[in-house]
Amino acid sequence: MGSSSGQSSSYDLSFKILLIGDSGVGKSSLLVSFISNTVDNLAPTIGVDFKIKQLSVGEKRLKLTIWDTAGQERFRTLTSSYYRGAQGIILVYDVTRRDTFTNLSDVWAKEVELYSTNQDCVKILVGNKVDRDSERAVTREEGIALAKELGSLFLECSAKTRENVEQCFEELALKIMEVPSLLEEGSTAVKRNIIKQKQEFQAPPGGGCCS
Repeated sequence: MGSSSGQSSSYDLSFKILLIGDSGVGKSSLLVSFISNTVDNLAPTIGVDFKIKQLSVGEKRLKLTIWDTAGQERFRTLTSSYYRGAQGIILVYDVTRRDTFTNLSDVWAKEVELYSTNQDCVKILVGNKVDRDSERAVTREEGIALAKELGSLFLECSAKTRENVEQCFEELALKIMEVPSLLEEGSTAVKRNIIKQKQEFQAPPGGGCCS
């Protein structure tokens, strides 16, 4: 398990995951913590950034393409293309800043409804920065209540201590794998890529093709 023999393209399913929420709630930190086990002080994301992480969940090898977005208004022009085809959305707030929590239901959840192309898209509500519990401004119960309202999963985590960071992505992936339409989509994307690669590498001489 876990040995990668140089076959970076060998995976069973490919999912597009979005990270959304206000600026400064720790979206990039969550992502970096998940990808690389370290979180240094990160500069704010400009526009859109994405990272790819391969992991095994259950019996499946997954390739997650995780899109990280700037929370600032001035980057909101790329919204619809950003949401297109996403199978999972992580809504992040900072448990020490109440406004970041209320904005999830006032701003971000509405945006998801507006732009998300997958009706069955799986959402997870994530309260970040639980390492600063003494400064907590949003209770766990409130988080659970909002998650219920949005029909999403719920987790509290800390990008800093890495508490629950992997669970956040893994639970989301597991849930996506339970939704037939998303599963189908995740595997067709993979098949398309493999076919495309084969065509590129095995163009027969003279352009003839025999299957």
